[in-house]
Amino acid sequence: MSEHETFMRRAIEIARQALDEPGAMPYGAVVVKDGRIVGEGLNRVSALFDPTSHGEVEAVRDACRKLGTTWLDGAVVYTSCEPCAMCVSTMYMAGISRFYYANTIGESGEMWQRLLADDPRWVRRTDANDVRRETGLPIEQRRMSAERLLPDEGRAVLDGFVEKNRTRP
Repeated sequence: MSEHETFMRRAIEIARQALDEPGAMPYGAVVVKDGRIVGEGLNRVSALFDPTSHGEVEAVRDACRKLGTTWLDGAVVYTSCEPCAMCVSTMYMAGISRFYYANTIGESGEMWQRLLADDPRWVRRTDANDVRRETGLPIEQRRMSAERLLPDEGRAVLDGFVEKNRTRP
């Protein structure tokens, strides 16, 4: 068995926890750095009432806490499902260099369609491909409206932060 398969099996094992854990969804991930798992995550969106609690995001959070950094340069993510736009963005923001996945976003969407068709308890889910398209658009072209307010006051905070934290010779 290859190292890649070992790490992917762990991500899938984490996803499998959702079969027995109320409020968990079947999406698990691990962050690997220097050949060892440094973070793990399970999607607990419903359990935590947190739409950002995706497996990949939770694994990145776990790795960052354990390593005491927000920069995971050179780390790799293994995830049970192709990541959504939010998860990919999180990985970019943390410096992840590569990811491997088992299921596709399309297969995940098919699972949700089967659930929604069979059981009205399940709430409508946002289509991951739709989010991917929307977040790639310029702000003025997105369906979610946005309006800029108080730019001068906002800028003053940014300028103040730079001034307070600037290294002086």
